[in-house]
Amino acid sequence: MSFAVIKTGGKQYKVRAGEILKVDILKLEKSQSKIEFNEVLAYGDEKNLELGNPIVNGAKVEADLIKNSKNRTVLIFKKRRRKNSRRKNGHRQKYSMVRINKILSKDGQIISEAQKKDLKEKKVEINKSEEKNRD
Repeated sequence: MSFAVIKTGGKQYKVRAGEILKVDILKLEKSQSKIEFNEVLAYGDEKNLELGNPIVNGAKVEADLIKNSKNRTVLIFKKRRRKNSRRKNGHRQKYSMVRINKILSKDGQIISEAQKKDLKEKKVEINKSEEKNRD
């Protein structure tokens, strides 16, 4: 199975084709659903590996934007004992959910591509599994 290591939002992610990934918010709208990650640090499979110095020029990873949203609330509570001093804050980190479609090498050849399933097939599979769970 082929993989790539990409850099986005100051973090590095090891991705495979067909994977769904949460990354820091990308300033895109739903209409601009195609994303290209050009900062590919490495790519390959079990036998071959191509490393960049620091990035592989010409290599890229293509993805689709699924949604932009916020994570669950993280509570920040600070208290100084015996001083009647306390502070409570909450934080919700914004993220973008993306689905990796293709991993392209520095030559432009497709190393790995996600399989495309119809949404109708997925719904039928989900409904069948729900019926089995009810029995």
